[in-house]
Amino acid sequence: MLSLPPPPSSSTQLSLDLEASNYVTNYKSSRTLTLRQPTPERTKPIIWCAAVLCLIFSLLLIFSGVMTLIFYLAIKPKNPIFDIPNATLNMVHFDSTQYFNGDFTLLTNFSNPNRRIDMKLESLDIVLLFSERIISSQSMKPFTQNARKSRLQIVNLISSLVFLPQDVSVKLQRQVQSNKVVYNVRGTFKVRVNLGLIHWSYWLHSRCQIQMTAPPTAVLISRQCITKR
Repeated sequence: MLSLPPPPSSSTQLSLDLEASNYVTNYKSSRTLTLRQPTPERTKPIIWCAAVLCLIFSLLLIFSGVMTLIFYLAIKPKNPIFDIPNATLNMVHFDSTQYFNGDFTLLTNFSNPNRRIDMKLESLDIVLLFSERIISSQSMKPFTQNARKSRLQIVNLISSLVFLPQDVSVKLQRQVQSNKVVYNVRGTFKVRVNLGLIHWSYWLHSRCQIQMTAPPTAVLISRQCITKR
């Protein structure tokens, strides 16, 4: 039989393990020397200044919002009041069974019920309707309404060859014959409130139902107005 060579001695195996360990250690140390961490740079002063300014600006916004809320809750501003104390129906005429001509004059009243707050009214539009059909409209110039003051303004609404469906046209002619004509007036305007550096704005919508006698001596019989946001 052939004899097998003797297994390697433990001392030979130990020397191989030491060489492998030294190789790994040298490799890690070389990588450690190669991958040096960069020196951290100091933050520039301009960046700190920008951060401080942003913080101050944010605090001012929060402060102004809190102050606006406090003023609003303390003063409790009221909405301006829209009313129609008088109106005149100058003419109602039909060129045909469905084409309507009319001349209508409104005396509008804008009141500011607040004691300390002035208001500016902008984008004012007045629309005249009959049976939910628009027959005339008119825009008004913006104006400032002082506290506890009222403003009267005449609005002339003219209808020229306005088409009306046959049923609406017949209804209007019958009301004129009965000497009792019912119109609706719709007003839309933007309210701007200024309290020093604090200001806000919102939209208001008014709707009035007015009852008139027939022209040419038409007068206002009754009215009912509602204003809401």
